[in-house]
Amino acid sequence: MNQLITKTRAQESRTAIERLYISMRHMFNRGYYKPFGRSGMAIVEALRTLQPEIYGSINDPEKVELEGLVYVITRLPKGIEECRLIKLTSDEGYRESGFPILVPSKRRRNCYRIDPEQMFIEVTRGRSEIYDILTHLSFLFLESEKIRRKAIDEDGNETWVWKKIKEIIEGKIKITQKNREVTISYLSTILGRTFLETESAYRRFNEDPERNNDLFHVVYWMGTTAIAEAASPAAGREITFTSTLRERIGLHIYGSMWAKNIKQLMYEHDLLDRPLHIISANLHSVLNTFYAPPALSGEIEEPMSIIDMATNVISENPDRYMPEVIDYGQMQGLHILDDESGTNITVQIIDTAKIDRSRLSDELTISDEVWSQKPVLLVMDYAFGEQAYETMDELLRPFQKDGIIKKMNVVSVNIMGKAGTLVGEKGDIMIPSAHVFEGSADNYPIQNEFSSKDFAQYPGDVFQGTMITVLGTSLQNRDVLSYFKETSWQAIGLEMEGIHYQKAIQAATKVRNVIDDDVLLRYAYYASDNPLVSGGTLASGSLGITGVLPTYFITIKMLNAILTTESQEIHLDNEEIAENKKLS
Repeated sequence: MNQLITKTRAQESRTAIERLYISMRHMFNRGYYKPFGRSGMAIVEALRTLQPEIYGSINDPEKVELEGLVYVITRLPKGIEECRLIKLTSDEGYRESGFPILVPSKRRRNCYRIDPEQMFIEVTRGRSEIYDILTHLSFLFLESEKIRRKAIDEDGNETWVWKKIKEIIEGKIKITQKNREVTISYLSTILGRTFLETESAYRRFNEDPERNNDLFHVVYWMGTTAIAEAASPAAGREITFTSTLRERIGLHIYGSMWAKNIKQLMYEHDLLDRPLHIISANLHSVLNTFYAPPALSGEIEEPMSIIDMATNVISENPDRYMPEVIDYGQMQGLHILDDESGTNITVQIIDTAKIDRSRLSDELTISDEVWSQKPVLLVMDYAFGEQAYETMDELLRPFQKDGIIKKMNVVSVNIMGKAGTLVGEKGDIMIPSAHVFEGSADNYPIQNEFSSKDFAQYPGDVFQGTMITVLGTSLQNRDVLSYFKETSWQAIGLEMEGIHYQKAIQAATKVRNVIDDDVLLRYAYYASDNPLVSGGTLASGSLGITGVLPTYFITIKMLNAILTTESQEIHLDNEEIAENKKLS
């Protein structure tokens, strides 16, 4: 009976996800909607049915969801809580204007505060980014209604505690060390949360004051905009999409420019004919694995492993050490291509022919045969959802210039990503054998050159199996994820890009034949969160230093696989293993 109930809830949740995306696509094509109008309520009701884990107590009428609020505010531009008119635009020239560019602390997107009422958000990363923004905004508006109900009493008058919050914002009450706890108690009353919960959220909001306002400011303006809309619905909040954005979406405009810039740089440096290994990862682990040991050798008294150096030296003071590593790398074959196309994906190209092999860490095993071929490594920063298809599809196409057509000499594609785990803990490693697309029966088995045996020395747990490519991390709920985990799908985790990468690779090898069919594929993910565990979602905070171990462990394994067929143990002594298990 319980199994039947769980299955029914999973089906309801999957239907809610489908309704949500149909509604958002409809409103995108329409060009505008009001969040609490008839169309906007379709999103609201779908979210309430879905009850995403990352949005916690979204259905509790008394409690404002604080972890979800921190998550959302750090992914939206500073001051958006003050704006009632929000416009999603394409790259339409605003970066050349006098408007200051606002970049959220946890999302790379350009935003512009046009006036006190308007915020423009530039969308260059495809539909996944639009869905991400709209769900975050819907959550923000739902929570603002809870604040409004606490701020205004039954007679339509401001409550006593709301007047106190207002006095704090207006500067009539100054927050000092002496009265800080008193002011937070006002806030906890408005939010319907405990004092400790409110104080914790207050501290998290203050972690990056340059990128987002503090909790008092955010709560006050969420409530103020909701109160204004209730008083005059005609002047309420509205979300619009520019015609240029609607025309450009899905046309690969940004991905095409991005790939063209990469190939042009490779052409200018005579790298196109060399063996190419594409790596989708962060922008520090490959860089540091190659260049940090020689670059920092004069500053480190005792020899240490790459993982130990990344954890205890570079992570402790990145502003000091990373410039040194980059400067050294640029003298040793490193090219950094900052994105100017709008994809927000920076690329590093490493020409191994320029590297002094004798100074590399002995944790890198390199065969003479591979090194003699002078391989080129192309490291691309993380894509976002469907953007992975656009960028990889364009990157794998032949280079064309002045009548010259050259196929990309791709030997391997290596994907290292962050993912949610369904079977382990933060810091564990997951090796996919297939990707399944959420909301459909689409599935992509992969010939993964990695297996769990390759990571036998890893001090945490390693899982191998099916990964779910989800439409958005912010929409996952326990019932859907449990269904994928417990049924014959036997899913081990969830991520956003796997199927999109695989679609592009499969099209390039099987249909277009623009790269060789025997390209080697390596996929490995490390667990950044566990959405099935209370307090384990992305909203609970970043992985922090715990993520260094799996990131560099996978990176070293990946580079050794690229540079040789031999295996090489990663240097972790027993004390390091014990400490890293504690971190994981």
